[in-house]
Formats: sequence, structure tokens, C-alpha cells
Amino acid sequence: MRILAIDMGTGTQDILLFDSDQPVENSVKMVLPSATEIAARRIRRAGAIGRALVLDGSVAGGGPCAWALEAFLAAGGRAFATPEAAQTFDDDPERVREMGVTIVSADEARVIDGERVTLRDLDMGAIRTALLAFEVDTKFDGLALGCLDHGAAPPGVSDRLFRFEHLRRTVAARNDLLAFAMLPGDLPEYLTRARAMVASAGSDAPVAFMDTGPAAALGAIHDERVAACEERVVLNLGNMHLLGFHLHGRQIASLFEHHTGELTTAQIESFTQRLAAGSLTQDEVFHSKGHGAYHADRSLVCDTLPPMVAVTGPQREKVRQTALHPTFVAPFGDMMISGCFGLLRGFGEVYPWAREPIAQRLGLLA
Repeated sequence: MRILAIDMGTGTQDILLFDSDQPVENSVKMVLPSATEIAARRIRRAGAIGRALVLDGSVAGGGPCAWALEAFLAAGGRAFATPEAAQTFDDDPERVREMGVTIVSADEARVIDGERVTLRDLDMGAIRTALLAFEVDTKFDGLALGCLDHGAAPPGVSDRLFRFEHLRRTVAARNDLLAFAMLPGDLPEYLTRARAMVASAGSDAPVAFMDTGPAAALGAIHDERVAACEERVVLNLGNMHLLGFHLHGRQIASLFEHHTGELTTAQIESFTQRLAAGSLTQDEVFHSKGHGAYHADRSLVCDTLPPMVAVTGPQREKVRQTALHPTFVAPFGDMMISGCFGLLRGFGEVYPWAREPIAQRLGLLA
């Protein structure tokens, strides 16, 4: 059984081709620039040659491509976007227009003379081309996909609060990291980015989706040192977002989510300690430009940090020399693929026929 797991982040897209007939260590792995970083480079190229910019495609991750667009417009560039592509920069089309972008129909976009940049989180054509260059078969039994989706917040509602309410509601309904794994048909309408990513996969193989934060935490548990501790804090320090969990097994005692770049090392240390103690507040996180905090089961809080503080993610250096005494995890020898292992577990959760082959190869560590 061969499952392609793709964890789409802000800086990188981390890709694992899992084969249940092979040792995990022999899996094909790629860490490549993220979709938004690729789009940003193409936008900057349009600016460098003085061409108009035509954005089409679908809603995708922002960050780097949004910053590149802002710089392009500030330099006097002319930008056009289809309604679907415009959602990448804001769910409210009026706010996109206020940036200086002209929103046009798909038919109008096709005839505009300019540099065309297609926005999408998943480019299966490019991934297949890369695999074929190394004589890797591109027929898969399933696709396990992940990204972070703020969701399409209603007018006047903070997208940070809207995103965190989705996390809180998911945990409240079923307290298990695997609750974040979903079939395409179960994705809420408001998760527009996730739905667009799944749609880009096509229909060649079954697809499962899981939010990247819980996927990274679930994947980190497959480090044997973490698996040996029933109680643990897991921090995923991504390039854009930091998501922390206080866990008993897969059960969530508490969680918080913030922006990695908005926090000092001292704040991360303090927030993590008080996450485990149950004293970190929603208002404190939100008003420091984060998303929020939620204590799902106060019977599991503790006065001190648990002995295991597992840290994954490309910005993990921020906490190396701290009182957290972090364990830098590397499930199956590779930290950057942590999220992919969580995505695989999520795939097995929603497709029972895949559960046993995945569990047998990954081991019953989580």
C-alpha cells in the first residue's frame, strides 16, 4: 500500500511517499519550497520585469505570496485576480480591491496581457514530475493532505478567533488528536483552503485531510522517546504558527496557538509552562496577536511541566536554551517529516482498510 502524504506549510511543503512493504526509513521524502513561497517568487519575477500580474487558480495559503503582492503593488505594479484567487489574500473582496487589486472573471483573466501566476496549495503535476525524474511510480493508493486553514470568517469576525473556535469545537466534540482527520465530504464549508487543496488532488486516489498542527503533534509521538511518556507537552514551532498541546496519550488536556514570529523565547517558555498548569488564558494569547488557548480537561492539569516537552518544527531553535529542557524529536530519524506521519495516521483513521498496514509499519506508538 502506497500513500503520498503532503504537509503544506508556510516555508516548506514536506512530502513522504509511504510504502507499507518497505521500512519507513527507505521512504521517498522531499522538503520543498511551499506553494505560497513558489507563488511569491513568481510575483517578484513579474515585478522585476515590469509586467502586469494576473492571479488565477483557487484560494491558497497566504503569508509570503501576500507580502510579495503588497510589495509589487507598492512599487506601482498592476495586479488582476479572479474571485477564487483573491480569497487567498482576504475573504472580503472589497478589502482585496482596497489593496489595489482589480478582480476580474476567469474569462477576463485569460485575455489580459501579463504574467500569470496560478495560486494553489497542491500541484500534483509538479510532484509527479519530480518523482518521475527519479523513476518513482506515481500511482498511489491514497493521498494524505494537510494545511492550516483559518477558515472563511464572517464579516467583522477575527480570522484568528474563527480559526481557534474551529480547533476548540473539534476537541470539545471528540477529545483525540485523530478527531482532526476528515474525509473530503466531512470538511466544513468554511474551510475553504482545505476544500480547495482536496479538490486539487483530483479523483485518482482516496483523499484524507488533517490540520497540520495536530498532525505534527501526532507525528511527534512516533519518536520513541515521546511514546515512552504517557504525559507530554508537544510544541510545533512552524515558520508561521506555533501550536502547543498538553497531552495524555492522544487526549488533549490543553492547547494554544500563536504566531511564531510574534513570540519571544521568554513568552514561549511562559505560555508553555502555564498551558500545562491550566492558567494560560484565551484573552492573554489573543491580545498578544495569537489565536487562543483552551483547557479541554482540567482534571489533567499539573503544577509543573511534565518530564517530556517534545519540540518539532523548523523554528525549534527558539527554545533550545530554555527551562523547558526540550527534546528535539525526530520520528523515524526526520524532524521535518513529523507532520507526514500524523497525516498517515489520520488517513488510517478515516479509511479503516488502511489502518492496519499503517499501524504495522509505524508501530503502535500513538
